[in-house]
Amino acid sequence: MFRTAFLCSREIPASVVLKCYDWAIKQREKGNCVISGFHSKIEKDVFHYLLAGTQPVIMTLARGMKEKIEPELKAAVDAGRLLIATPFENSVQRVTAETAERRNRFMIELADEVVIGFASKGGMLERLIVEVKGKVIVQV
Repeated sequence: MFRTAFLCSREIPASVVLKCYDWAIKQREKGNCVISGFHSKIEKDVFHYLLAGTQPVIMTLARGMKEKIEPELKAAVDAGRLLIATPFENSVQRVTAETAERRNRFMIELADEVVIGFASKGGMLERLIVEVKGKVIVQV
């Protein structure tokens, strides 16, 4: 199965928001598998659009595994549509800049293609995409 990682900086220009929503709707309509942390506001919005479909989605945590699955996620998990993954032991309970970066690297490793909603100048995401080798990187 072809997997696309979606990453986006926390702060994004208003002009990019609708492009990200349109991209998410297209992925949902095509049935494409999307991997993301779904942590930033825009990533959460993208997750909302994806969860309305039937395609597989992979949520990647920047901490250890959740002890309880939220009710809004449980139906998708039970249906085998939502996989929750983490590169961390359960003892890692807080999200930090370091765990977010490690999570992002993990997502990129799992993905066949990387889609960037927006990367802030000088931010972690901008640095990270420069380091990515052997993956297709697409800007929304």
